[in-house]
Amino acid sequence: MNPQRSEARLDESLSEITRLLEKHRVLETLTHRQEGPKRDLLEHLQHRQNLAELQMKVKTLHPADVAHILETLPLDERLLVWQQVATDRRGEVLVELSGAVLDSLLEHTDRQALVSALATLDAEDLGHLAESIPEDLFRDVSKLLDARDRSWLQASINYDENTVGSLMSQEVTFIREQQTVEEAIGYLRSLGELPEQTDQLFVVDARHVLKGAVPLPRLLLHAPGLLATAIMESEIRPFRTDDGAQHAANAFERYNLVSAPVIDERGKLIGRLTVDAVMDFVRNEAEKRALERAGLRGEEDLFASVWDSAKNRAPWLFINLLTAFIASRVIGVFEGTIARLVALATLMPIVASVGGNTGNQTIALMVRGLALDQVKGENSRYMLTKELTVSLVNGLMWGSLMGLFAFTIYRSATLALVMMAAVVLNLLVAAIVGVAVPLMLHKAGRDPAQGASVLLTFITDSMGFFLFLGLARLFLV
Repeated sequence: MNPQRSEARLDESLSEITRLLEKHRVLETLTHRQEGPKRDLLEHLQHRQNLAELQMKVKTLHPADVAHILETLPLDERLLVWQQVATDRRGEVLVELSGAVLDSLLEHTDRQALVSALATLDAEDLGHLAESIPEDLFRDVSKLLDARDRSWLQASINYDENTVGSLMSQEVTFIREQQTVEEAIGYLRSLGELPEQTDQLFVVDARHVLKGAVPLPRLLLHAPGLLATAIMESEIRPFRTDDGAQHAANAFERYNLVSAPVIDERGKLIGRLTVDAVMDFVRNEAEKRALERAGLRGEEDLFASVWDSAKNRAPWLFINLLTAFIASRVIGVFEGTIARLVALATLMPIVASVGGNTGNQTIALMVRGLALDQVKGENSRYMLTKELTVSLVNGLMWGSLMGLFAFTIYRSATLALVMMAAVVLNLLVAAIVGVAVPLMLHKAGRDPAQGASVLLTFITDSMGFFLFLGLARLFLV
């Protein structure tokens, strides 16, 4: 389906459901105003008619679209729409929801209803929800799976969430190396349907060790009597369960992969990694990093309570307040200098601001480079030298412009030179921080994007004030 048409249909569905919810509220209000014995009957009929219409609309939507609509509604309306989702489709909707909205529905849904909804999911989808649902509920639902799926589920939830093992699928199609093209095609026909994103068949030996892969088009273009080994690609890129998920995502992007085999330490084929799982991981990581850069501890439901939202945002605000207080004390050390030359108070924010902007540019490049494995120990020194040089060039250029600006307003050549020197020095500090902080966080096993901008702002503000006011005390006062 055309993506634009699909988006337009989703917007249309959202508008229709919003209209039905508004109609429901209006009719409910009017019913409550009715007096007499017919009130209960009218209320019952109104509920049945309007909710039946809402239920029919929800029934026509894809689970991912239902999830999107639920995420755009306040809690009371969200729960009303959720009640109209059929039990056999609720599990699919839960898989598509963001963590915060998922938590809100789990909290307000009866336990037995949750068991019924989750029982419709396969082992992979259930594993996706493992960390979000209560442990006892997860245990009860997993007991409903057959032995093979239960074993797979237990193994998958033990993998770290940032590894290939947590993303791989057990739906893998393979053939034996002694099979012919004709036998392989017959095997595919016997399956009835292929798993999604199946672009190749993996070839294994008698011990189930991966030997290669046969792209599906080759089965149609070669003679039926040829062995699979004669047309397979032996130079494939398998992943191990403990490989990093980001490493796999980079490989999928670099080599335009649709699927890739996953092997264990003995080289045996145990699963498959697909592009849709990789895309979900990349999207979730991007959202996580965007929230962390803004100082949020995790996903926040847009319609969460004021108290919950305040708790989520409080820790980073406290850190910002603390760093701002320290920066203010740097200014306090130079109160006497500022009192004698008031012009300093109007110019010093410029020095700090320019340093912060330059440092954020460097951090953005470093975080991207680390994510793509482009920045490593051997080239980090070059990165530092390069960023220092860029900052020196920018500092001389823009520092001279700021110095000229200061001279034009205050007619002081010494103040202009102090302004230029402070800008140059603070840009050099910003370059060092912009390179060093992401590298240190990455080396410590932390997300380089988390906390880097706060540390940068703190250091460039404090050093900007200190350098500018310190130079002013030396040469102007």
